[in-house]
Amino acid sequence: MDELEQIGTYVAIGDSFTEGMNDPHPGEADRFRGWADRLAERLAERRPGLRYANLAVRGKLVRQVVAEQVPRAVELEPDLVTFCAGGNDMIRPGADPDALAVVFDDAVRRLRDTGARVVIFTGFDTRGLRTAARIRGKAATYNMHLRAIADRRGCTVVDLWPATAFNDPRAWSEDRLHLSPEGHRRMELRVAETLGLPVTGSWHEPWPPLEPADWLTMRRADVHWARTYLLPWIGRRATGRSSGDGREPKRPTPLPL
Repeated sequence: MDELEQIGTYVAIGDSFTEGMNDPHPGEADRFRGWADRLAERLAERRPGLRYANLAVRGKLVRQVVAEQVPRAVELEPDLVTFCAGGNDMIRPGADPDALAVVFDDAVRRLRDTGARVVIFTGFDTRGLRTAARIRGKAATYNMHLRAIADRRGCTVVDLWPATAFNDPRAWSEDRLHLSPEGHRRMELRVAETLGLPVTGSWHEPWPPLEPADWLTMRRADVHWARTYLLPWIGRRATGRSSGDGREPKRPTPLPL
């Protein structure tokens, strides 16, 4: 029996990326599936009875994930943990990737002390993302720290910085912040490949040709995005609110799928 077939409990922690926005769960309103659920399903095919918990909540910052989710994850004594956090910090003015890395590192230490295999993620190269190019320098610095933490703590790294397949706009949902269902499907393949799980298909298979939109169509889309997503986000920041306020994890208890 290989290492992956010995996984009894898998716990996913993080923010909206791991919660699964915007990959609707079939038949369940306001509940998302996402790459982590898809990965748990794949693991359960090899390990019947696998227990899976997803503690991730949209909008959470690194310190919130560490304070609210890491202690619970440690209590659950997992065999596998996926841990991704920092994206929400990076898009906020004044974020300090050096200070955040210290917090992240201590959390990884606590998770590794349980004996769990810990998988962490670098951020995407934002140069290819229309709404996030301005944070590229901070993201690169944070990624550097994450790779060093992985080396020091013996973690597995899903390196998304060179993953150019996610530069295609179809990998992202209308809000330009969260992966689309197809983006989540490819992300699960990327994580499974990193873990050494057998997969069919490729996360970086070429996208079908995309007809370029004309200038007016693109500007209309920009206006719609700003009204529907950007202005509400600015409003929440101005009032100290978060999209995750009052929201509980979608799967707080490790249960078989």
